[in-house]
Amino acid sequence: LSVRDGAITVVHDPERSVTYTELMGGKRFHLPVTDQAPLKPPESYQIVGTSTPREDLPRKVAGQPGFIHDVRVLGMLHARLVRPPSPAAKLVAMDEGSVKDVPGLVKVVQRGDFIGVVAEREEQAIQAAKQLKVQWQETALYPRMENLYTELRSQPTEDRVLVEQGNLEQAFAGAAQEVHAIYYQPYHAHASIGPSCAVADVKGDQVTVWASTQGPYPLRGALAELLDLPVDNVHLIHVEGAGCYGQNGADDVAGDAVILSQAVGQPVRVQWSRAEEFLWEPKSPAMVVEMRGGLDTQGNVVAWEYHVWSPSHARRPRSANQLLAAQLLSGQPAPQPRFSFGAERNAPTNYAFPPQAAQRVTVHYVPDSFLRVSSFRSLGGSKNTFANESFIDELAAAAEADPVEYRLRYLVEPRERAVLIAAAEKAGWESRPLPRTNKTELAEGRGVAFARYENDQAIVACIAEVQVERNTGVVRVKRLVVAHDCGLIINPDGVKNQIEGNVIQSLSRALKEEVQFDEQHITSVDWGTYPILTFSEVPEIEIVLINRPDQPALGAGEPATVTTAPAVANAIFDATGVRLRQTPFTPERVREALSDRGQPR
Repeated sequence: LSVRDGAITVVHDPERSVTYTELMGGKRFHLPVTDQAPLKPPESYQIVGTSTPREDLPRKVAGQPGFIHDVRVLGMLHARLVRPPSPAAKLVAMDEGSVKDVPGLVKVVQRGDFIGVVAEREEQAIQAAKQLKVQWQETALYPRMENLYTELRSQPTEDRVLVEQGNLEQAFAGAAQEVHAIYYQPYHAHASIGPSCAVADVKGDQVTVWASTQGPYPLRGALAELLDLPVDNVHLIHVEGAGCYGQNGADDVAGDAVILSQAVGQPVRVQWSRAEEFLWEPKSPAMVVEMRGGLDTQGNVVAWEYHVWSPSHARRPRSANQLLAAQLLSGQPAPQPRFSFGAERNAPTNYAFPPQAAQRVTVHYVPDSFLRVSSFRSLGGSKNTFANESFIDELAAAAEADPVEYRLRYLVEPRERAVLIAAAEKAGWESRPLPRTNKTELAEGRGVAFARYENDQAIVACIAEVQVERNTGVVRVKRLVVAHDCGLIINPDGVKNQIEGNVIQSLSRALKEEVQFDEQHITSVDWGTYPILTFSEVPEIEIVLINRPDQPALGAGEPATVTTAPAVANAIFDATGVRLRQTPFTPERVREALSDRGQPR
């Protein structure tokens, strides 16, 4: 028998065939499914492994409706929120009469510190939100930016030892050389190009919500709890929104919309402003990593110690009190997460050090993140890989070894070695153990980084070629080569799209992105104060796909994001001899590191 296009056919008598539907005869399928049937051999695949056109692109290129921002419902009103100037601010007074002359105004909704204005048209809601006179009392909430990492590390922690091997103290005592480094990564914003938006229609005890959430089932439950309704009364319809790769404001704006729709008894569309998105969306947590390594006289690793400090990365709204609307209604901040998660991702290294080498990897979860945080593409994976891959590069330099050759010493799994070798060959890697010594104004270098995502998923190697202007500190990434093994490749074009998107977003984070704040406010509120990579700054991206048709298919949505920053940092070292241990690699940080007064940052 053979199966094709939904029909089962007798191989030697093709006229004899039957469909699945005919075999079922209208009955329910209740037979146990086992793993005993042989799988179709990969060489017989006809669809898997071929590039499939993107059905969504034509309408997007043509600007046709399809995003959450385009949703229109009969009788729909428009709303804007009037937020506190900072998360710790409390409402003192509100003058509803200050907006009585706004045309089309339907209602000012105020419950606790939650304030929204609902109008017939969007521009009327925007005008009312700007014009409404509200008095708030503010309280300092954040540490000074220059004290962020010290404050992060000074908190009590929940510690988890992920790797414990050998006697670390004894190994360091016998090491011929010791290397120590601390790496810092700031808060990042999701910085979705389109601000968050949702539409809600609350009619009595029945609710319909259009939202671009990544977690429709948890959000549905949270909205039901917010309105004190059974979850079955909430119908949530997913509509595509701006890319966020984690939790931006999509869940929170849905909470805003249901409260305002309930208040006016009509469908309400809420769209955040650009500043609202930057101020109120959850951020990627800031993290600190401290590392210590010991080498023997031949430059081999004999000791490896890793400590990371981070808040939890898992704070999606599985209950109402995780939504901004609920927190403003009650005047209470979001509760601490029930469990801490995400900072351990890629904290252990995939390098197989000699059996006698000692190793310890510890995660220190801190309870307070200062800024509101939640999931972001790769969770702690990109930040841990930045530290691990920067540090293995520092050990290679201390051992006076070529960075690629040094990594290959400790990669024993054939697939991992193949990915690193493929990237080096594609990039035309030339062995060079030490950074260049030329002092020309325009310094050029290349760097490498390797990772196995989550230590057992897709395998990635990235090689970056950079130019550094010594006088200005400007870093230009000219070329990025990525080798990628995610097992069986279903759609090669889709995988390439994912890799390119990962690389561009993570390069933007490496070179430019950092949430700025003072003791009361987030000050990154627009594209001027939170710049992202521009089209002219996108480097040449070359991709080597390694297909493994006999292996399980692994995800490609996040792995390539983790290797970009360390590859660029290592390339800057190759070009200048200076280590940058804090992202982003802004011109100011590069100039400081290159100056006589500066130390590696």
